[in-house]
Amino acid sequence: MQSTRLVVAIFPLVMVVLGAGGASAQDYPNRTIRILTAAAGGSSDLVARPIAQGFTDSMRQPVVIYNRPSILGSEIVSKASPDGYTLLISSESLWTRPLLDKVPYDFATGFTPVGQISREVYVLAVHPSLPVKSVRQLIALAKAKPGALNYGTGPNGSATHLSGELFRSLAGIKIVQVPYKGVAESVTAMISGEVHMMFANPSLVAPHAKVGRLRTLAVTTAEPTALVPGLPTVAASGLPGYESISVQGLLAPGKTPAAIVNRLNQEMVRVLNQPGLKEKFLNNGSELLGSSPERFAAFIASDMARMGKVIKDAGIKAN
Repeated sequence: MQSTRLVVAIFPLVMVVLGAGGASAQDYPNRTIRILTAAAGGSSDLVARPIAQGFTDSMRQPVVIYNRPSILGSEIVSKASPDGYTLLISSESLWTRPLLDKVPYDFATGFTPVGQISREVYVLAVHPSLPVKSVRQLIALAKAKPGALNYGTGPNGSATHLSGELFRSLAGIKIVQVPYKGVAESVTAMISGEVHMMFANPSLVAPHAKVGRLRTLAVTTAEPTALVPGLPTVAASGLPGYESISVQGLLAPGKTPAAIVNRLNQEMVRVLNQPGLKEKFLNNGSELLGSSPERFAAFIASDMARMGKVIKDAGIKAN
């Protein structure tokens, strides 16, 4: 594993964004732009659609979406010319996957952050048989019974797995991971009592929590969020410093000139601020953000450092 090298090497991304060469964006774009993203209907694809349409309308050039498996799409963009005509919309797996396994791209040099598009959050939920109603009580129970509690996740190295490992690490507790093919399967397992706790998308657990089949304790954002109104954060209810979210971001190939990056960011922010779009995505469990290139690069560096330590300490490998 080369997590240390990757985390250190990410800082040139910030410098690329801040000081990339003086190439002019005055004649950009003058031909079709392609945006690569994962499977149709997935989170990345859903945010790519309005961005592609908005770019087409304002930049007066066709913007075409190409759905490709995430690893393949990432490789294509990382090796594309840094001219702003080949872009990627991806989740955090783009930079966490290299911490877990070999990938056919160098994240540190292959990409230039353009901006964070959105975030999705997770909810910490427990089976109602557990005698806990807060994060503090859950941690106390886990400390009193080391190794007795388990938590359901998606596949090894998935966001739900890393959320649970980060919780375990910061809380200093011993809990046992039970991986499933997908998060939906792990929710079913928890309802049946097969697992005690898990981190999952609010939309998957809310219907069950409403009728008492599950109990939700906290949300994984650093601050309260409108995505899960009324639910405290993990950080504020017993585990300071905890944050685990899933993001979607827009990236260009490495060494893309700052003028083009800034133009793309301006167009992205404009699209995300269209009337009604934020509300539409909020209703579907996603919060549109539209951050600057610098802020997105800083988030990536922080996320890689935090999750890199978790992955290394736990010895996590991709399935």
